[in-house]
Amino acid sequence: MISNETTNGSKRGHDDSNNEHKNTKKATIVQNSSSSSSSSSPPTATQYIIPSSQYTSLPPELQSINFTNRISWRKFKPYPNTTHNLPLTPIHTQPTFIQNTTKAALDFHIHAISKRARATTIHLPKGRKVPTPIFMPVGTKGSIKSLTTEEIMEDELGGLNCPIILGNTYHLALQPGTELIRDVGSMISAHSNGNDVSASGGGLHEFMNWKGGILTDSGGFQMVSLLKLAEITEEGVTFENPFENNVKSDDNKDYSNEHDDVDTMNDNKNDNDDYLSSKRMLLRPEDSIYHQNNIGSDIMMALDDVVSSVTDDNERFTIATYRTLRWLDRCIAAHSKPNEQNLFAIVQGGLDVSLGGLREKCLAGFMKRDDSIPGYAIGGLAGGESKDDFWKVVDQCCKALPDDKPRYLMGVGYPLDLVVCSALGVDMYDCVYPTRTARFGVALVRGGSGTMRLKSNEFYNDHRVIMEGCKCQACAGGFSRSKLHILLKRGNPLATALMTNHNIAYMMYLVRGMRDAIMEDRYEKFVNDFMKDHFTGKENGGEDIPQWVRDALDAADIKLDIQ
Repeated sequence: MISNETTNGSKRGHDDSNNEHKNTKKATIVQNSSSSSSSSSPPTATQYIIPSSQYTSLPPELQSINFTNRISWRKFKPYPNTTHNLPLTPIHTQPTFIQNTTKAALDFHIHAISKRARATTIHLPKGRKVPTPIFMPVGTKGSIKSLTTEEIMEDELGGLNCPIILGNTYHLALQPGTELIRDVGSMISAHSNGNDVSASGGGLHEFMNWKGGILTDSGGFQMVSLLKLAEITEEGVTFENPFENNVKSDDNKDYSNEHDDVDTMNDNKNDNDDYLSSKRMLLRPEDSIYHQNNIGSDIMMALDDVVSSVTDDNERFTIATYRTLRWLDRCIAAHSKPNEQNLFAIVQGGLDVSLGGLREKCLAGFMKRDDSIPGYAIGGLAGGESKDDFWKVVDQCCKALPDDKPRYLMGVGYPLDLVVCSALGVDMYDCVYPTRTARFGVALVRGGSGTMRLKSNEFYNDHRVIMEGCKCQACAGGFSRSKLHILLKRGNPLATALMTNHNIAYMMYLVRGMRDAIMEDRYEKFVNDFMKDHFTGKENGGEDIPQWVRDALDAADIKLDIQ
């Protein structure tokens, strides 16, 4: 259920808490209240609410920590200052789930490492398993635009076969509503189990007929992507109705590394749902978890206080970092299905990777709560920060987070980023880039720039497929670049479906190749081959390897044999 009201007494554009921070994007932070979002959601856990005068104070649980040393826990070789080898699990080992622990709904098996890169399997309930490294296509509202569930999951050509996709809590709560998803999913599941309601699971899996894994974003990212519509309080974040405000995309902005917020709003701006015309959505940590419990995702994300990585406001980052810890406590308290669904925490702290800095403090807070966290995400990136800042945050988090739990880098989907960040130790990724760029007629390919702009006239008479050996519907189906060029120029929906299928197939091809290389302990060679394909050097009419890539791979002990 979506709340009709925001926090009591709040005023848009006004801050009653002694100007607790200056927001460069004009989002409003207002004094918190004890109001609840809906009668169905758990009430606000007021024991975690603090007065605004304490927003920038070091949380009590961190006051005894020695921040003169780097934060890390349960680390193994090859990470610094470690003496023991990482325990490995044979690839066909059956999972063991232990109720009332962080292994109740997730068993994490590490099969091989190659330098810091690792090949693992994330075992989830009901036999679902996710091999890593993995890229998760984004199905914001429970579907990937232009593709059917069967195409994504049970591709006869073997090009896709995605084991897990991502859905968005904010958008699913707006439309069609998570109660509807829960109830309709339960009816479908009960029918398939001979009307045995006790055996029904319900949720988005049944609603969209999806047998694989589902990860849901908490809605925190919308604090950045829909910042102009948001009011952020200690209690939660209140969003204006985006349809009422008729938000449109900026043609001059690169949305490739963002979630589908702008596209989704534009798709639905003409919907005549009366209930959307006046609603203001208050999303508290309790509401986010309530909605995700309804959705039934295998992996849920805690609601975090997200600040754009390019914001120049240290106080705002401090408030957000400490608030993320308090909101995590509220998420854990509100989680009603810990033996069925996993709740991941999201590391925040801006770009501050200094000793004792904000990222360290957030990591230290999670270390204190580790017994309640089955996996970790690295958040607050892919928002326009420099690549040098980007990789240093990823490197710091991978060096700190425990080796026996999954690591998920949020909102990252450029192939180069996956190759580099997997070398640093990341397991999971998601991004709209492959599917959104497909809708603009851009195919992902091996070598060169890594992309092929099929709307360009150079492909008018090119009768080759996009990429030889690709198992997508376009390439395996014999659709030439020329044919796709014509379909795209005419706006034929078939072109969008074929391009989307190809780009997801490319991402699956990439991560499977990465996994195979790690399993065979040749990831360093894989990285070198990838770099040779994509960076031929300016003297050869191509591009040189960016310095940030060299620096990141050097940190990962990956030696490049090309200059």
